[in-house]
Amino acid sequence: MPYFQFQNIKISGISAAVPRGEVKTDEYIERFGEEHINKFKEGTGICATRKSREHQTASDFAYAAAEDLLHRKQIKREEIGALIFGTLSPDYRRPTTACVLHKRLGLSKNCAAFDISLGCSAFVYGITTVCAMMQNSDIDKALLLVGETVSKLANPRDSSMVMLFGDGGAAVLLEKTERTAPIQSILKTDGTGYQAIIAPAGGMRNLHPSDEEYADEDGNIRNLYNSHMQGDNVFSFTISDVPRTLKEFLVKTETTVEDYDSFVMHQANRFIIQMIAKKLKTDLAKFPICLDKYGNTSAPSIPLALCDRYGESQDEENIRVLMSGFGVGLSWGVCGLTINTKDIYPVIETDEIFTEGIINSLDDFLREE
Repeated sequence: MPYFQFQNIKISGISAAVPRGEVKTDEYIERFGEEHINKFKEGTGICATRKSREHQTASDFAYAAAEDLLHRKQIKREEIGALIFGTLSPDYRRPTTACVLHKRLGLSKNCAAFDISLGCSAFVYGITTVCAMMQNSDIDKALLLVGETVSKLANPRDSSMVMLFGDGGAAVLLEKTERTAPIQSILKTDGTGYQAIIAPAGGMRNLHPSDEEYADEDGNIRNLYNSHMQGDNVFSFTISDVPRTLKEFLVKTETTVEDYDSFVMHQANRFIIQMIAKKLKTDLAKFPICLDKYGNTSAPSIPLALCDRYGESQDEENIRVLMSGFGVGLSWGVCGLTINTKDIYPVIETDEIFTEGIINSLDDFLREE
């Protein structure tokens, strides 16, 4: 079990951004029927999602969150020694989107930048990766950015996916400090479930397969370029492996559920969060839930939930947080840390698009050259 513990590093700021475009779940009644919509809302807890505009990408949301964070913290750009971007929604097949964000944010050349190609677990993996880099280097400040535009891969006639996923991004500032509680984490993987959540087409393995649509056994329409999810397998994983790992973390860190003020789970659906709370024998009120407004946003769902719960709070207190990200891969992790609520900022909305990066034609590309 890969267990990590980092000393003298803290999260000193969290910001999150979502698109302005809100889609109410009830807007799908005409398409899928009122009975189905009511059943979906009852099972998932999702009443609305946020959908990105055409050409608006995960990095646009991460950029907006990072700009908000740097402005609020009054951080000099040359102080950032690393930028890590967690996403499965990159701007391009190449280069890494972290380099695009590095350019847009105006960071120094003395800054390491790369992507982590993970989805729902990207935030916990990202925290661990950034802390490991900082613990073993002279980097004093680093940015962890996460973002997704999962909605772009959902077929509009797939009732199991199109209402489930929303888009957004987040930014976290990590700093070296003294006399702070440790950051601890456990990371796990089960690659036998790599097909459990998958978009089969468009990668190097299957560059140009057929885009023919088909109906699954439930009548959902999709093609190989759309997201596919083995719902039963994913559900079983989330209510078994994830609670088990949370309990392993408590044993390893010699802590109990009473030691934590907030339990921030990946916002998969409300029932899964309820099941985790039940298995931990913990009050559901301690679990921030924002998927009712934003849907399942994958990588940014944990920081988005924190910003939604604490961003508007006038209180200033240190809270001990236990978080878990889990999903596509199958990949999951648990992380425990302390953060001051004054460093958690309100969710912002943005329609901004990095127009320089739009390349729809040869003329666009040659003009950039």
